[in-house]
Amino acid sequence: MATSVQPPAGDAVPPAGAKGAPAFDPAVLRRDFPILQRTVHGRPLAYLDSAATSQKPAAVIDALAAFYRESNANVHRGIHTLAEEATAAYEGARARTAAFLGACEDEIVFTRGTTEALNMVAWGWAFHHLQPGDTILVTLMEHHSNLVPWQQVAARGGFQLRAVPLTPDGRLDTEAFTRLLEAHRPRVVALAHMSNVLGTINPVPELARQARAAGAVVVVDGAQSVPHLPVDVGSLGADFLAFSAHKMLGPTGLGVLYGRRERLAEMEPLLGGGGMIRRVEVDRSTWADPPQRFEAGTPPIAEAAAFTAALDYLQRLGLEAVAAHERELVRYAWERLQQVPGLVLYGPGPEHRGGVLSFTLEGVHPHDLAQVLDGEGVAIRAGHHCTQPLHRHLGVVATARASFYIYNDRDDVDRLVDGIEKARRLLAGS
Repeated sequence: MATSVQPPAGDAVPPAGAKGAPAFDPAVLRRDFPILQRTVHGRPLAYLDSAATSQKPAAVIDALAAFYRESNANVHRGIHTLAEEATAAYEGARARTAAFLGACEDEIVFTRGTTEALNMVAWGWAFHHLQPGDTILVTLMEHHSNLVPWQQVAARGGFQLRAVPLTPDGRLDTEAFTRLLEAHRPRVVALAHMSNVLGTINPVPELARQARAAGAVVVVDGAQSVPHLPVDVGSLGADFLAFSAHKMLGPTGLGVLYGRRERLAEMEPLLGGGGMIRRVEVDRSTWADPPQRFEAGTPPIAEAAAFTAALDYLQRLGLEAVAAHERELVRYAWERLQQVPGLVLYGPGPEHRGGVLSFTLEGVHPHDLAQVLDGEGVAIRAGHHCTQPLHRHLGVVATARASFYIYNDRDDVDRLVDGIEKARRLLAGS
């Protein structure tokens, strides 16, 4: 039996709305996150960079350490006790992830992250199934991880790459999407569920329905949505969904690729080696069934064991409650930031976005703004956020980005606005 790592009592948060459950209180939740107890430049840390990576509760840190202390071994082939415990922890994480998404266990592939998962689909499915001249449809808001792999396979295979434009307020132009489907009959439609810059939440279920009816395979980048929104793969309608553990309270180095069973069976493996084979001869090999076919070598075992604790933590909170909390916080931040002179917000209004706000401040470079905020103990992101085509469309080289999660509250927003005002006085001369 695998060692079961239970969260400490302080992490046992009943589901929001359950009888006897406390109100969603970020101040209480922050006690579960050791790093949020520290100061930066003598000030309490206001962490507003969860779109890049989230912080980890003690339950996750303890689960990672417990695996190494108690059950560290390689998986699947050992018959000694530690190997059996490690295998149980690893496959238990697969089962837990499947349940979290409403998927089957053999539809869950563990990867190193969203980027690797999307590359797996591009090279393992699209490269082998598309014909020269076929179209791959992406969107103008894609992260480079859901753009560069498609560029690479298109160049190698002679495929056409086209992008769905945006509306002036930063939403996907759904009318243009429909026209592109009808005109080009793409074999692949690859799109973000939620933009990491604009915060836009795309209507994936409807878009996927249209795309699959037109004969396309639908690939969804869920890196920004799965940590923050209730996602059920049955209702999402995608053929593939990729996301990362580190953006949803889990450890770095672990990603998830969900694939419909029939699609995974059609895929070629990206990597070859131990663990992904059925039989090996000197001059040829045959592959194991999915998902093992795609998990060559030693997988991220400890990370998977710790990810189970992260999923448990989010499940106890309830993703509906997480999404509702972030909607309220984004509305408040949107209202406060609109009052700052010279500040431009990008993307749709709060009703169409998740917990991400990107902006520029007149006369202040985003990197300088981020540095001033860091001096105030406020951590944000600055740059092009791996979305250079989108930033060129917006007409800016870089933006500043504040992103929220379960441990943020209005006080963090107020500190963000105060820091921006300070930067405006110091650097913009106003």
